[in-house]
Amino acid sequence: MSATDRRSFLARSAALAAVPAVAALAGSTPAHADTGTDTLPDYAPIPPSALGPAVNAQGYFVGRVRKNLYWVTDGTYQAAFLTTRDGVVLFDAPPSIGQNLKRAIDEITAANGVSNKVTHIVYSHHHADHLGASSLFGRHVTRIGHAENKRLLLRDNDPTRPAPDVTFEDRYTLRVGGERVELAWHGTNHTPDNIYIHFPGHDTLMLVDLNLPGWAPFDTFNINEDVPGSIAAPAKAMAYPWKTFIGGHMGRLGTRADMVVYQQYVDDLIDNIKKALVAVDPTPFFVKYGNNSWAAVKAYQAAQVEYASAPVIKKYTGVLAAVDVYTDSTTFLILESVRLDLGIGSQVHD
Repeated sequence: MSATDRRSFLARSAALAAVPAVAALAGSTPAHADTGTDTLPDYAPIPPSALGPAVNAQGYFVGRVRKNLYWVTDGTYQAAFLTTRDGVVLFDAPPSIGQNLKRAIDEITAANGVSNKVTHIVYSHHHADHLGASSLFGRHVTRIGHAENKRLLLRDNDPTRPAPDVTFEDRYTLRVGGERVELAWHGTNHTPDNIYIHFPGHDTLMLVDLNLPGWAPFDTFNINEDVPGSIAAPAKAMAYPWKTFIGGHMGRLGTRADMVVYQQYVDDLIDNIKKALVAVDPTPFFVKYGNNSWAAVKAYQAAQVEYASAPVIKKYTGVLAAVDVYTDSTTFLILESVRLDLGIGSQVHD
């Protein structure tokens, strides 16, 4: 089985394994649980450049980023860890990787003859899909996050995500075992607590849930809570000196070139959205639907989204993976931000 085939098989197996759990949470049986029934529309092929290394038989890949900095992925989520003379510093703990984080750390530390004890966990932000395996490492680990991260985790009261022991407001320098990691908060973006994690001795930056290298953003612009802040984040990231980028998702690492492509993609969407806000006439939709205002607004905005997104989807097909899957929903969220946050397209009634 080729590496590409293995990636596809394991990803499909993981998705199918999740179906019963999702159905149980929903309180129903999925209508198309039959693996032979394909209800998805046809999408553009995934560019080979978007794919990373194949995962092993246990469902993970661990590799060196630079020197003693390593990354772990299950093909969908990513974490990182730094080995030091005093132990291991872990950056995020996605539950989808789970116990494989320990296996990856054990594999690398055994090969290098260093301690496998995790002494610190740095939280990129509070979301459970990136921290839900934190509790696997016990109570005697120093957890570090932004001050807002602690507030949000105390609010959520999730035992799988213990609140951080050490917090900071703007900047924090973590020094462990002769290593230095710079943590910084540059304003709200994906979440109010999402931080920039810079490894100056390893030419690497970790910024989670903003740019997913090689891929278009996830649904509704990665579900970013602050759209203007998220649009501004890549420029702040590029101000750091780094060569390798850890984005928290999908199966490969990123480069500065990946960040440039992502910025161009978002800029193109914004340019087209501004045009759509002027070019698409709302009148026919309100005439058609009469006093059903929501139906008129829905149809009108769908037309704006189509106008803005279609050229971008065409331009980036073959450049960014799955650009035809979620660009429409990303366009809608950015359109609403351009309209509501920037005031473009709003008109004062005469």
